[in-house]
Amino acid sequence: MNASSNATGAEAPDAARTIPHNLSPWGMFMAADIVVKAVMVGLAFASLVTWTVWIAKSLELAGARVRAQKAVKAIRSARTLSDAANALPEGKGPASAFVHAARQEVSVSSDAAGVNHGEGLKERVASTLGRLEAQAGRRMSRGTGVLATIGSTAPFVGLFGTVWGIMNSFISISESQTTNLAIVAPGIAEALLATAIGLVAAIPAVVIYNVFARSITGYRQVLADAAAGVERLVSRDLDFRALPLRAAAE
Repeated sequence: MNASSNATGAEAPDAARTIPHNLSPWGMFMAADIVVKAVMVGLAFASLVTWTVWIAKSLELAGARVRAQKAVKAIRSARTLSDAANALPEGKGPASAFVHAARQEVSVSSDAAGVNHGEGLKERVASTLGRLEAQAGRRMSRGTGVLATIGSTAPFVGLFGTVWGIMNSFISISESQTTNLAIVAPGIAEALLATAIGLVAAIPAVVIYNVFARSITGYRQVLADAAAGVERLVSRDLDFRALPLRAAAE
């Protein structure tokens, strides 16, 4: 009877020493293995990167979209390419760059503007605007790739931390030669915390990436409208130039 009591009394202090006093997320983090801690810190940093990109990219995209929409209105209301260039100073966004690039191409090709009804000039302007539009789209997409990476890898990184923590828990069970749930549960809870943090990092990253993908697609559509408006102005200017020649011919 005394031996049984002594064994129970000896097991209780061991269990008390094994179970962490603080079972909050911070307490479990502090009691976790060094590898699991490293995983949790890495996932927390990834989550910080996600929200930083969200704030910075949201502000950048909102400002760029407003400037592009204003430029589209100015291009649509302009009668000639020169009017659009005067309304949009150079350096005021991609749409402004479209106008000034087209104006430069028209100036360089002024001697050959009447060849083949200006079809060659129109092709060169369209090619220039297409490259500028693609460049602006790539610039706006910078930083979103890291969101896709975090969203796809964070759950697996968290799972690695969980597997590592559970493996250490089973090793502790083997060393202590006991299956008391009170001893096993804290280690498993610490391991599962890594997966939880991985999901917390991954889910917002995936959602934010999808939101940005749709927003950037809309922004590119606005740029396409601006480029189409510039091409119409170039075509209109060519027609205006051809009017005196046609009148003289008649």
